[in-house]
Amino acid sequence: LKSKGWKPHFLTRGYGGTTTEPLLVNIENHSSDIVGDEALLLAEISPTWVSSNRTKSAKLAIENGANILILDDGFQNASIQKDLSILVIDGEVGFGNKYLLPAGPLRENIAKGLKRSNAALILGNDTKMITDHILKHKGKEFPMLGGSIEPAGIKPQFFEKKFVAFSGIGRPQKFFDTLDKIGLDIIRTFSFDDHHPYSRDELINLSTYAERHGAELITTSKDRRRINANIKLAINELPIYIKWRKTSELDKFLDYLEDISLDTKT
Repeated sequence: LKSKGWKPHFLTRGYGGTTTEPLLVNIENHSSDIVGDEALLLAEISPTWVSSNRTKSAKLAIENGANILILDDGFQNASIQKDLSILVIDGEVGFGNKYLLPAGPLRENIAKGLKRSNAALILGNDTKMITDHILKHKGKEFPMLGGSIEPAGIKPQFFEKKFVAFSGIGRPQKFFDTLDKIGLDIIRTFSFDDHHPYSRDELINLSTYAERHGAELITTSKDRRRINANIKLAINELPIYIKWRKTSELDKFLDYLEDISLDTKT
């Protein structure tokens, strides 16, 4: 979006943080305790507003120069009218058992959600026949985007070490599988709940275990943002990025946004 001249701002609830009123994230001054871990990651890319009230944060973002708003996890939020909605689906999990919470993982009926969406992005291999299921509802013309989560900035010295991996994300095994795919020597893994707030004792125990086995700690960027900077422990971080299957698929939506912008101006 930036390469096309847009000025995007992120709007997020800041899950795991304590702030309630709209707050512009400052990665130098704010911790995950205040704004949540995801907000810190987003703020490294573009201005990010944290608030449980999307309308308030949207107005502030526009007042501060935003001409396009990106809602993080805002598909079910009806307070802001969307011009474009993209569903993101884990290719190895799909829609789970297709039941709504608490019986399953879904927040709403699949058909109802697809009706409001403009495209779907499947991350990883489509092992659950997600594409077929969606196209039955939407027809063959519905845009299906593809991509994969890939590691970024792998240090050559990583392949000369042993690691103890730990993670508290939605599906920690996904991170561990990535480490295996890279070929790192992982001697033990530790899983925690999503957005888990690591205590000093937990981190010291992890560090002690790693040292005892001649290894180092490694975790995700999201987990790293939840570790207090005052806790001086050596913890390696593995950043990731989304590798698009076809950038031309994404370009179609950038063109679509340009059309919306022209319609709005006229």
